[in-house]
Amino acid sequence: QVQLVESGGGLVQAGGSLRVSCAASGRTSRRYVMGWFRQAPGKEREFIAAIRWSSGSTYYADSAKGRFTISRDNAKNTVYLQMNSLKTEDTAVYYCAAQGAWRTGWAAPYDYDSWGQGTQVTVSS
Repeated sequence: QVQLVESGGGLVQAGGSLRVSCAASGRTSRRYVMGWFRQAPGKEREFIAAIRWSSGSTYYADSAKGRFTISRDNAKNTVYLQMNSLKTEDTAVYYCAAQGAWRTGWAAPYDYDSWGQGTQVTVSS
């Protein structure tokens, strides 16, 4: 099992930037893809971006393309989500997730085995 801890959330004005981090510990050798999701009140958990740990290949939801960038630091076992040009509709709890086995998908919550506790991102107008 992989333990995940998010950090870096907070309050930012619309148009601003924020970077959230996710530190992994535990059985990090079994970590195929790591992803970021978000969930706003009353809404389903939404895929944002994912990165394949071995190759660095990245995948993005349409809503994230051009504004968000996912990256990883192998030495720190940490994945980042850089968010630019933030909008009020980006307000949500942001979750980090990790796959513990190889899967064909990466965009659904059920594709992941481990989850962090989430970090709140609030974008004000």
